[in-house]
Amino acid sequence: MSAHDPASAVTGTKAPGPPDSAAADRALSTASAGRVKVHRFEPSGRSITTVVGRGDEHWVDPGMRFCSCRAFYFAMTRGGNPSCYHIKSARVASDSGKAEVVVFADEEFDDFVRGLVPEL
Repeated sequence: MSAHDPASAVTGTKAPGPPDSAAADRALSTASAGRVKVHRFEPSGRSITTVVGRGDEHWVDPGMRFCSCRAFYFAMTRGGNPSCYHIKSARVASDSGKAEVVVFADEEFDDFVRGLVPEL
């Protein structure tokens, strides 16, 4: 706690610092490796984003800050900060144009989701 940090003086908590550089490097590496995929369904334009992690593929919704990975789940159940490198990777890939876009027909949506759900 520092004297010039009013939030820490009042609450006794440390203000958030700069992002963890190891996590940022991991997110950039994942995005650069093409492991972030946006599955776009046409003509509706619906999309599902997935990130291939260490052996598993996880569904992420960066806008809602959701990921299907265990780290996210346990952070949520323990009241911690619900974030993971999959969400960060999806944001980095989206912002930098590195997300791989895979186009499907709308008729394939149900089968795609059925295939994704058992992985959750």
